[in-house]
Amino acid sequence: MEKMINLTINGIPVSVPANTTILEAARLTGVEIPTLCFMKDKNEIGACRICVVEANGRIVTSCVFPVAEGMDVRTNTARVLKARKTTLELMLSTHEKECLSCVRSTNCELQKLCQEYGVDEHAFDGFRPHYELDESMPHLVRDNNKCILCRRCIAACNEQFVSVLGANDRGIDTSIGQAFGMSLANTPCIACGQCTAVCPTGALTEKDDTDKVWAALADKTKKVIVQTAPAVRATLGECFGMEPGTNVEGKMAAALRRLGFYKVFDTDAGADLTIVEEANELVERINNGGVLPMITSCSPGWFKFCETYYGDLIGHLSSCKSPQTMLGAVIKTYWAEREGIDPKDIFVVSVMPCTAKKFEIGRDDEDASGYPDVDVVITTRELSRMIQRAGIKFTSLADEDFDSPLSEDTGAAVIFGATGGVMEAALRTANDWLTGKDNAEVDFQAVRGTAGLKQAEAEFGGLKIKVAVASGAAAAKVVMDKLAAGNPDGWTFIEIMGCPGGCVNGGGQPYQPQYVRDTVDLKAIRAKALYDQDRGMTLRKSHESPFIKAIYDEWYTEGFGKGKAHHDLHTSYVKREKFVKEA
Repeated sequence: MEKMINLTINGIPVSVPANTTILEAARLTGVEIPTLCFMKDKNEIGACRICVVEANGRIVTSCVFPVAEGMDVRTNTARVLKARKTTLELMLSTHEKECLSCVRSTNCELQKLCQEYGVDEHAFDGFRPHYELDESMPHLVRDNNKCILCRRCIAACNEQFVSVLGANDRGIDTSIGQAFGMSLANTPCIACGQCTAVCPTGALTEKDDTDKVWAALADKTKKVIVQTAPAVRATLGECFGMEPGTNVEGKMAAALRRLGFYKVFDTDAGADLTIVEEANELVERINNGGVLPMITSCSPGWFKFCETYYGDLIGHLSSCKSPQTMLGAVIKTYWAEREGIDPKDIFVVSVMPCTAKKFEIGRDDEDASGYPDVDVVITTRELSRMIQRAGIKFTSLADEDFDSPLSEDTGAAVIFGATGGVMEAALRTANDWLTGKDNAEVDFQAVRGTAGLKQAEAEFGGLKIKVAVASGAAAAKVVMDKLAAGNPDGWTFIEIMGCPGGCVNGGGQPYQPQYVRDTVDLKAIRAKALYDQDRGMTLRKSHESPFIKAIYDEWYTEGFGKGKAHHDLHTSYVKREKFVKEA
């Protein structure tokens, strides 16, 4: 039986398991002690000193200090409040206080605490270091002038195994960066953006490309098309105060139309296209002795990780493009010819949950029409800022539909945004194709859930297929190490997502305070919105989509993975060096 510890917090008796920290115990009583560096199970280092409390009259850091029998904890005494305020004022002494122009203004954890504690921002004016921006990557801007040395980004990068971020120098010269002061572009950064999602200030943000979109919308010579990823509908509402897991697909389409886009398409159509191409590739590899296991390649953070750390195994990657670049290719080929528009006059904008998508569109072999498949990627957060700037009252909008035909989708496409969704969608189609019949059972529960690594076995017409699903680069490493060791588990098909939990937890998703991230399972709640939509749809298999049937009848007449389909919808990969010397 677990030993329980009895104590009081602000005079309220509390009984908690032994080894519980004061911070955790306080949360059980409904008291939220402020933090800046703390990330549950990831960054419990007591570095920022914001979480201090009085325990039996001593000032201690609650995030790392364990409870004790009979302890008297006070979270809001005069001493505690003064200590927190002084710490905040010391942080501001080296902080670039340009809040009015900061992208995190009104959504900054530091700013919020400073307002709550009534700090004097000039209390400790004096030495302030200056750092040049690191804008060397296409997805991210690091501004160390706004960094408070909380080290959350380091913890996130470590969780992703990549570990390119760390603390350099000591004392007042301490800064967060890469080894030997090299730029981020010359490291094995996989562009996942998880560091931007956890940064409490504006020190790490996605590279804002909204000005490019506004310029394109103002250009009368361009037909500006927008497409939105499956996961965005489950998260965009959070930017407007709606509950996590609220599906805002209809309001999103309405808002995009009001921003002035010529057509509003759904990347779900590209997801269905990815599945039929990927399922066909899997069946061909099984039947023709191809490289197995085959690994899905929909996540650009993941396949950059593979190219960098497991370059000798890139033959296992499916050659299929991701849904966004597949749909971009279709827009500038099939749809352009159908509408009589020159591809050079089409400007495709993707709204993605993922910062690595900004990296993806600049890769080689992503230009089926001779022009980039996608011109600009903006994140969920960037779209929300565009909607706010345009004065659109998002929560008041009536639902509207996407434009046809590049929006006809199935439930299989919708679940792409959750870890295991790509695998399940592929299994639905592979099941029908390998058995030669229309199978009524489409739910593959074994690959669902937010666990970092899941394994399952399916049998299709006497053929047993072992599959694995991994999300997050740390879980990807486990899978790839096993693959390098000879695939002892006998996997046939593997899905890997670069971000823990999949695209619903992508690096470009809405900011949530760390308290929410610690206490609410955002990954599961957001994923549920997608599974709920899938369950309510009539068509739940990608190969049943009217759009899929039409495009192969009219355009890709040579069939899946052949001729024009292979040219437009498939790509290639390269082995990358982990570190590149500065020019």
